[in-house]
Amino acid sequence: MAPLQTPRRRFALPAVGSQLFLVLLTLGFLAPVAWAVLSAFKPAIDIIRYPLVFDPTMFTLDNYVEMFSDVPIGLGFLNTGIVLVIKGAITLFCAPLAAYAFAKYDFPGKTLIFGAVLVTLMLPTIVLIIPLLLEMKELGWVNTYQALILPGSVDAFAIFWMRQVIAAVPDELLDAARVDGCGEFGIFWRIVVPVIRPGLAGLAVLTVMNIYNDFVWPVVVASSERMATLQVMLSTLAQTITGNKIGADYATVTGELLAAASVALVPLLIVFIVFQRHFINGILAGSVKG
Repeated sequence: MAPLQTPRRRFALPAVGSQLFLVLLTLGFLAPVAWAVLSAFKPAIDIIRYPLVFDPTMFTLDNYVEMFSDVPIGLGFLNTGIVLVIKGAITLFCAPLAAYAFAKYDFPGKTLIFGAVLVTLMLPTIVLIIPLLLEMKELGWVNTYQALILPGSVDAFAIFWMRQVIAAVPDELLDAARVDGCGEFGIFWRIVVPVIRPGLAGLAVLTVMNIYNDFVWPVVVASSERMATLQVMLSTLAQTITGNKIGADYATVTGELLAAASVALVPLLIVFIVFQRHFINGILAGSVKG
């Protein structure tokens, strides 16, 4: 008999190619961010003269010191924080409630109403700006927190996301709670919410990112400096710096812009790092077919 030959291991070339592609893609995404953060610690003139060179011996905090003295970025963080906390809380409370009704209850017009909710996902934001702005003007809410918080606080995507998650909750759990005498809101709060916690965590991360990065609506409805959110303040940073500093050149403005952008990046980076595992679990929970 011929001796048995052990099968040769083939080099997993496709897997290595995929990993190499992902590494290059990651570096492509991170390179501009790394350049902006490192350049913020360079002397302003060197950012223009030597944009691709970073000398650790020339490390300086001048751009940050000048930026904090020229721009009320703390006010932008405060306004964004207030909007983020209140609007995020409304979204995370009301969207699952609406989704629970669509996922677990039968009522007249349910399909039609849910279809109307989904249709709003197809409407560009720019289409809704003028009607919403006129509504805010009639209510006297222009340049107020109400205008920044209430419009869009319960959006169609959040309802759709949570409906997909809640639809996977077994009906037997709800029926058992009803038999035990639990009320309808008690069922939602004590039974459904603990089960859908991964989906809620994923929605929370997306909600924080969307509210924190929102620019179009705040720049329209909050034109005054005292109500400007962080993104609006960043968009007008160059004009603010040149207005506060006579003779400010292009290098100075660029250095302070990079410093402000680096500071604005920190909160989102912390949120994503801390809640990365919950976000991935939430994405998987939201992918369940309902």
